[in-house]
Amino acid sequence: MRVAAASVVAVLATGGVASADPSNNNSEKLRAAVSAAGILEHESALSGISGASGGNRLAGAPGHDASAQYVAQRAAAAGMNVSFHNFNYALDFLADFTPPQLAVTAGGPARAFVPGIAGGSLGGDFGSMYNSRSTNITAPVFAVDLNLDPAAPVNTSTSGCQSSDYNGMPAGAIALVQRGTCTFAQKFKLVNRSGAGGMILFNEGQPGRTVPLWFDVTGISVPAMAATYDAAAALANGVEGGATGLTARFKIDWRPGTYPTRNVIAETASGDPNNVIVVGGHLDSVGVGAGINDNGSGSAAILEIAEQLSGVALRNKIRFVWFSAEESGLLGSEAYVASLPSSERSKISAMLNFDMIGSPNFVRFVYDGDLSDSEPPEGGAPEGSAQIEQLFLDYFASQGLATRPTAFDGRSDYGPFIEAGIPAGGLFTGAEGIKTAEEATVFGGTAGQPYDPCYHLGCDGLSNLSQLAQEQMGDAAAHATITLAQSNPAGGGPRGRAKFDVRAFPKPKPQSASQL
Repeated sequence: MRVAAASVVAVLATGGVASADPSNNNSEKLRAAVSAAGILEHESALSGISGASGGNRLAGAPGHDASAQYVAQRAAAAGMNVSFHNFNYALDFLADFTPPQLAVTAGGPARAFVPGIAGGSLGGDFGSMYNSRSTNITAPVFAVDLNLDPAAPVNTSTSGCQSSDYNGMPAGAIALVQRGTCTFAQKFKLVNRSGAGGMILFNEGQPGRTVPLWFDVTGISVPAMAATYDAAAALANGVEGGATGLTARFKIDWRPGTYPTRNVIAETASGDPNNVIVVGGHLDSVGVGAGINDNGSGSAAILEIAEQLSGVALRNKIRFVWFSAEESGLLGSEAYVASLPSSERSKISAMLNFDMIGSPNFVRFVYDGDLSDSEPPEGGAPEGSAQIEQLFLDYFASQGLATRPTAFDGRSDYGPFIEAGIPAGGLFTGAEGIKTAEEATVFGGTAGQPYDPCYHLGCDGLSNLSQLAQEQMGDAAAHATITLAQSNPAGGGPRGRAKFDVRAFPKPKPQSASQL
């Protein structure tokens, strides 16, 4: 599989950086060179890699391996000094090694359901349950004493509470089991005895009832999914007990274990190695899909910046890092920061993080480095983080673009850096949060809908992007990167902990309307 992935990279790593201009040495020139089209080129490559590698770019799986090779090859072609930071991690969270599948294949109109986070405000239909056994079957769907009246009171369904609920079910069928009067333990005990080939657990129909997607089914012999009420009701086909008349594909590929993976590191040839700007984003996806906004968008943007800096003479060294296993808990950035001796950590003046910068219903969020609008992270914000936030705010103000703060809570790969006392900042266009009416007035888009309706879902592909957001946020990322790389830190402190004086930064020139 790794050989096949490498061949994918060889095909996709075409195009070039020959057009990169070594005079892209200031904000105006670099922003003109960094484009949404250039970012999209890399996102298209990552999408192709996912499609050729099992359907995702999950850390430890072939899709991430091939993504890392692609990034490394492109960065090396741009004249970067490329290396890998290898580490092992336990694949036990979001561990769909390949995406789960649930689809009607016969007995009614064909329909493929969307994998991912089920329920809530997002549009995912189903997900594999935590520690489920793996399977890949096509089988009849059987309704296990369901109550399909969404107006019924809570906890009135007796689905799967008696052995007789399974009377007449063909061996190996896919059992639709509903939450209700008896315990999950009782339902699992009886489905284990039923001869079912798979189970889909779903809620009663009341608004606000959550789907028990992450219920741990360790020890349950029947492979298990959770689904939304609407998806399960469609599979029930109007039948509350017995054969539904539908046949469905039911696939779970859950492979917990310890897997090798790696961060990709690319350093500029020029710049002071004792004063380093780390520019990072995570390269891995969740297991249910390609992860093109989360975080192909940030990964592609920093690769585009790296390519357009080819041959540029810099005052400070830039270290681009594409982190692995962020989706499993910031494991790649944690492993990287932990691997650095204190002498190397002290050389890092700042960390810029770009995680999801192409959300289709976007807001221009800037990390709240001065903590004026959010709760502080544990240990507070390192000195310099406020100045990095101000650098972004001043840039957007110069372009006539509104922003909003987003919590500086360490939720993405900058977290381990601020824990180590390294100043950080970055950009974000929104995930599962809901856009307010006020935000829609300022930024456009649709109020009452998620910033990214495909967050952690199988639909997070190339169509799940705003090219306008990528152009604007890509330019802002380029501006901050080149500004810090060409600046003399002020304040007289240690080189790696100098305070940035934003008043000394060159003021960016507005772009033309066609560039925004």
